[in-house]
Amino acid sequence: MNKLSIITVLSAAAVIVSCSDVKRKPGSVYMPDMADSRAYETYADHSNLAEQGISYSSRPVAGTISREEEMPFPIAKDKAGDTVNYVASKQVKSPIDSLSAKDEAEAERLYLINCGICHGTALNGNGPLYKDGTGPYPVAPKNLVGDPIVSVMPEGQMFYSVAYGKNLMGSYASQMSRKQRWQVIRYIKNKQMKAKSAAAATPAAPAAEPKK
Repeated sequence: MNKLSIITVLSAAAVIVSCSDVKRKPGSVYMPDMADSRAYETYADHSNLAEQGISYSSRPVAGTISREEEMPFPIAKDKAGDTVNYVASKQVKSPIDSLSAKDEAEAERLYLINCGICHGTALNGNGPLYKDGTGPYPVAPKNLVGDPIVSVMPEGQMFYSVAYGKNLMGSYASQMSRKQRWQVIRYIKNKQMKAKSAAAATPAAPAAEPKK
């Protein structure tokens, strides 16, 4: 048998062996969790994981931020009956200190969709739900530009109220992203500043002369 025949036979044997269905037992794996991933679907049944010695809750690690989110808010929601975090939120500064014309138009759109129904297009608390007392809501919502408390409320505390809800107002965390909430708050703050400037520019009415 010449060398060419030997090489041909050996090559054919190698091909046959490589195509075999024989399952070979692998040796030691350096990182078994990477070789054999323990991937679980988000909504799959995880009830038996603890029995397997696997600690998995399907919730994000505390303090992490999802990829599409930005502008994290460091204050957690207060427990029932507590106001510590609500008070602490006063110290949080808005990451948005101004709005471009495009962003202001978007912030106004978001306000009208999510807030205007209660607080009104003029931010005076007279939205369609109240409607000068003739609407379906019997109590006037807060006047965002005229209320002595809301008009000076710090941005962080406003964000807390929008994110978690406060009193009769529910949370808007599912309706608007963090950035959108901060944009709406900046929009409200701009309106408050304009209202204060207009009030300061308006001359005070002359005092009535005493009757003689």
